[in-house]
Amino acid sequence: MNQLFSIGEMARLQNISRQTLIFYDKIGLLSPAYVNPENGYRYYSTGQLDLLDTILIMKKIGFSLEEIKEHIQSYTIERSLAAMKRQLTVIDQQIRELQVIKSRVEHRCRQMECFPALLKHRPEVSLEQVGAQWILLQDVTSPHSLEMVSLATKQCFVRAFKENLPVFYQSGAVVPYERIRQGRYTEASAVFLPMEPCGDAPGIVMLPAGRCVSTYHVGDYPSIGRAYERLLAYCKERKIQICSDSYEFAINDYLSTGDENEYITKILFYIASAGESQS
Repeated sequence: MNQLFSIGEMARLQNISRQTLIFYDKIGLLSPAYVNPENGYRYYSTGQLDLLDTILIMKKIGFSLEEIKEHIQSYTIERSLAAMKRQLTVIDQQIRELQVIKSRVEHRCRQMECFPALLKHRPEVSLEQVGAQWILLQDVTSPHSLEMVSLATKQCFVRAFKENLPVFYQSGAVVPYERIRQGRYTEASAVFLPMEPCGDAPGIVMLPAGRCVSTYHVGDYPSIGRAYERLLAYCKERKIQICSDSYEFAINDYLSTGDENEYITKILFYIASAGESQS
């Protein structure tokens, strides 16, 4: 009989677990060359070492076990070349997706690094000219509580990931101006995810470039009313006309810290430009 290797020896030679070999046997991918009928011990042939190499390399390249099982039933140079070329297409797509993810993570890192220092030198309320930006919107259902806001945010992320939309790993909320005037600061009508410019699709909206007034709230979300009161007082004193709902951009939130004292939210309103009529 040719040399046989026990399941333990086979596992050590390939630096895998015995459980992996048992699973490969269970799914019909690699069955032992011999099983001792008295004790059930599994043994593998020398030739199966090469076959296991093929399986493990194909798995490393990214083939599924089902694809590997089908391939090794009858593989030739021609079939292997075709399979490798198909896998190159898959790898190229994965690289593109990873590059997108990398840019999103870099964006979040820059925010977490820069904003705490920026807030120390920034006025409490600022006037700014913002560029056009794209968001993915999701309505918040009644009663517009914080729980409903949280659920809507998760629905928005689920859709973005499912449809592979180019969103940043950042969330936001839209609070109607009328509710803010009534002191209902946390009753958002919609949530959103900032994203790169994208084609037309339900819920994808472009916020226009325009003149804005903004402030930052630091701390837990339920206390955001203080920032709104500061911003509204600033606009009233200077006779600045607010002409949009509030757009809240979460700079730091539960995605980046478990300490609500570290939360940073940017509040932004569009305002009437100089020379426009004001109420």
